[in-house]
Amino acid sequence: MSSSLAKTSRAVGLRLFYGLLSLLFVSFVTFVADEVSPGDAAMARAGEKASPEAIARIRHEMGLDRPWPERYLRFVGNAARGDFGVSYFGTRQPVSEIIQRALPMTAKIAFLAVVLASGIGIFLGTLAAVYQHHFIDKAALSLSTLGVTLPNFVLIPIFQWFFTLKLGILPLSYEAQLKAPEIYYLVLPVIVMSARPTAMLARLTRASMIDVLQQEFIKLAIAKGVPTFRVYTVHALRNALLPVLTAIGSSFGILLTGSFITETAFMVPGLGREAIQAIQKRDTPVILATVLVTGALFILVNLIVDILMPLVDPRIRDSQV
Repeated sequence: MSSSLAKTSRAVGLRLFYGLLSLLFVSFVTFVADEVSPGDAAMARAGEKASPEAIARIRHEMGLDRPWPERYLRFVGNAARGDFGVSYFGTRQPVSEIIQRALPMTAKIAFLAVVLASGIGIFLGTLAAVYQHHFIDKAALSLSTLGVTLPNFVLIPIFQWFFTLKLGILPLSYEAQLKAPEIYYLVLPVIVMSARPTAMLARLTRASMIDVLQQEFIKLAIAKGVPTFRVYTVHALRNALLPVLTAIGSSFGILLTGSFITETAFMVPGLGREAIQAIQKRDTPVILATVLVTGALFILVNLIVDILMPLVDPRIRDSQV
């Protein structure tokens, strides 16, 4: 037991170390990409009609006239202490406050989307496996193919046209001054974000269920007269869900980091929208902080999934001993 614990601790330590290296690499690439792009925050802040002298003065005030390696290393050093600096624009609000305000909204949408995707995806995948080669199977496969292939920037205008303009039952975008419960404004963003993970989970559940249904213990249960519904739900689905649980955890990590387009399109005040607005304004501290935070969340969620899976699946636990 102690040997297994030590092995798990070393694996977690290594994953955290490589995760930290990944974050450093991502922050470096993001900083360099922002640096080599035309223009900078000083030009955006000064405006189009500002003189070169005015832009140079603002650039000096913001510290942008210092060498970029010095500015990057200073950012990394401060970020290691939890200080991401202040925004270049508006009231020069601390970036950590922007993150603290936007992160809960992104986490809420990602959580609701993964719950919706899990419920619908597992249900569709189970139906498709039980009715393999039937019309239901083909319909589920067609829907899941659409869900995988259609990107969110295509789904968003379609859903907005249908649910808002055609049916008039859901709002076009999130409103800061809410006139209805917040969940009402989050329905469409959650549906859009859940489309791809729903399709992936449906296909994975179908494949896993088909594999389990062909195993001997299922045939034995049917031969013993166990009710069909119990065979499918208790014996087959419980075993088929083990690889699906890993995919659900990974989907949650992807949703946390992949909400940029959806949040911006629906004007949801989350991390994705903050990142897009920061990119448009060349607000480097906010860009770097959102990239680092979303990257850290992705690494952390996947690490937690990898730690929990051996507790759920004895086969994985035995293979690690």
